[in-house]
Amino acid sequence: MRYEIMKLQKIFLILILISVSVSCTSEGQSETPPIQVTAGLHSHIEHLTYTIAMSDTSNNERITRSEEEWKELLSSSEYRVLRNKGTEMPWVNEYNSLYDEGVYVCKGCGQPLYSSETKYNSRSGWPSYWAPIDEAAVEEREDNSMFMTRTEIICSRCESHLGHVFDDGPEPTGLRYCMNSAALHFLPKDNDES
Repeated sequence: MRYEIMKLQKIFLILILISVSVSCTSEGQSETPPIQVTAGLHSHIEHLTYTIAMSDTSNNERITRSEEEWKELLSSSEYRVLRNKGTEMPWVNEYNSLYDEGVYVCKGCGQPLYSSETKYNSRSGWPSYWAPIDEAAVEEREDNSMFMTRTEIICSRCESHLGHVFDDGPEPTGLRYCMNSAALHFLPKDNDES
């Protein structure tokens, strides 16, 4: 009995790893050295509310930071995803099962990226959307990693890696913007103090 449970656990782990590499993987999967987290972590987006974010949906002014500044602003896992094009584990990430009303902003700069109105259950294990809030909010880049060609999605303001887009989504766009929760910050509409 114990042997069968261990065997099932191994099979489950292998399936998760295969899913990660097929659905939303990207370059930079190797471990990065630990990053020192400062007391000011996320202070650049802590002031945001739903109303503030939604009033700023067309501001695509570039934000440039040094790698040292990024390391101070982001946690180790966020840095691995946003700056090293990593991919988080499916199904156990923060926003995969969240369907509250609100907006998802870039964890790197606070730019509004996706509305809860376009979020859907893609059954991929990552938060998925059929469209960004504004086409100019994200940029596409060709990604030839993992022996395949995919379309990487980055934030147009700070050029942080967000995830990938695939053409197997629902109508009206037919697209699946498969994003990493670690690249996003959710601002609920309910808790807005406007």
